[in-house]
Amino acid sequence: MIHVTICQNRRKECTGFRTYGHAGFSDEGQDIVCAAASVLIINTINAIEKFTEDRATMVSDDAEGIIEYSLKERPSEKAKLLFDTMVLGLMEMSDDENYAEYIDLTFEEV
Repeated sequence: MIHVTICQNRRKECTGFRTYGHAGFSDEGQDIVCAAASVLIINTINAIEKFTEDRATMVSDDAEGIIEYSLKERPSEKAKLLFDTMVLGLMEMSDDENYAEYIDLTFEEV
């Protein structure tokens, strides 16, 4: 199962996230749930780096499926939109009866 924790400040703004695990929906290289979650997550990181001035830290381990991504300051409007888009996609996956058992999405105030 993919576990995603969305980190939010007191204003409910996403400031980062932690992921770990693999979906286990199918064999490695054939797992559409893992691929979909990975695209949402990695594209969000890439978009924040390319289209915003927000500074972040990241730790990753591909073998374990770990990504820890955190903004150093309060998110810009662009970063908020990018995070919101990622969260929307992950929520849709976690609410879908076909994929809900493969992704766990939680929210945490930091």
